[in-house]
Amino acid sequence: MMPPGPNYPPAMNPAMVPGVYPPVNTNALAPQIAPYPQYAGIPGYEGMADVESGKFLPPPPVVGPGPDSLPTPSNQDWKIPFISEDTARKALLDYAKSKCCYRTTPAEQMDFRELRPYNTYRYRLETFTESRTCKWMTKPHTGGAVDSPVFGSPPMPWDIPIQVPAMFKDDTKIMPVPHTSTVKPCAQCLGICRTVCKKCHGGGKVCCWVCNGTGRHFNDSCHHCRGCGTETCPSCHSSKYQRCEGCSGRGQILNYIQLTVTWKNNIYEFIVEHNSEFPTDLFRKVKGEKVFTDEQIQLPPLVNFPAPAINQASKNALQQHFSQFTSSSRILRQRHTVEWLPLTKVEYTWQGNPHDYFVYGKENKVYTDNYPQKCCCCCVVM
Repeated sequence: MMPPGPNYPPAMNPAMVPGVYPPVNTNALAPQIAPYPQYAGIPGYEGMADVESGKFLPPPPVVGPGPDSLPTPSNQDWKIPFISEDTARKALLDYAKSKCCYRTTPAEQMDFRELRPYNTYRYRLETFTESRTCKWMTKPHTGGAVDSPVFGSPPMPWDIPIQVPAMFKDDTKIMPVPHTSTVKPCAQCLGICRTVCKKCHGGGKVCCWVCNGTGRHFNDSCHHCRGCGTETCPSCHSSKYQRCEGCSGRGQILNYIQLTVTWKNNIYEFIVEHNSEFPTDLFRKVKGEKVFTDEQIQLPPLVNFPAPAINQASKNALQQHFSQFTSSSRILRQRHTVEWLPLTKVEYTWQGNPHDYFVYGKENKVYTDNYPQKCCCCCVVM
């Protein structure tokens, strides 16, 4: 006859909590990065450690010249438009009508002194790039075919053909790398789909929350636990076990390399200094008149635009994007535009007094801080 074993409390009785069940404090495995080098036997991906997982993967070498060595565009017939007095008057009329306390009389009766155009331009470069990253992923295996390395050698990230979405629009595509999937038993439950309940530690009961385990509530027997000091475990309902969190009760974990493809439209903008008191930030709210646009896989810088600052901005922007993105992304397309930002200072007189305002943007917005006739009597304070 075997000697009697230790006198375990009920919740720790080995007969009630078989040793094959993992400890209650085992951390869940899904979702998480598969440990290296346990899953590093994928051909072509042997060196992808955890610390490198998720990093940008360098694209194939750039084929072709850089931005400085490309042929320059042919001479363009730059046509720079200006606004008329009629346009300037209508803009101020619309502005006055939009204000509840502004009268339209000054806009209707003003005498123009000078329309001073500032020929301000906005240069905009869009570089549409594609980047690819890989990282280990794990998730519960729910059944079905497993695309493992036995079906072929896994392709390298940049060798996987992926349809490019609409140009110059941000987008993302996530997919498993072909032939990198493997299935292994869940390390948390050892493949048996369940673990010891963390709430009751396998005892099936927990301390009564009303009497705190004493069985007494004030001077009477606890009505909640009927004086026993314990109650049914709300987590496992006295089954003593719970579904494994690591595999969602499936018993197996699917490991694979996840490829994330990111398309991003990177934008560079530059506005030529207009040397006026007009707030430049207001240009962000309006559109301009396009006077030049070009779109290629790789653009040359502008060299003959009438504003030298635009030519220099084009050169700087292209060099910056080339050096910034070619090491971690593939440049799919570039587009740059030059917009005429209508900015005209209108000087006028009304009732013998000088005034001025700015007309800006393709929408002919008005900016002024000295409109001559304001009527505040219509304003009511609630």
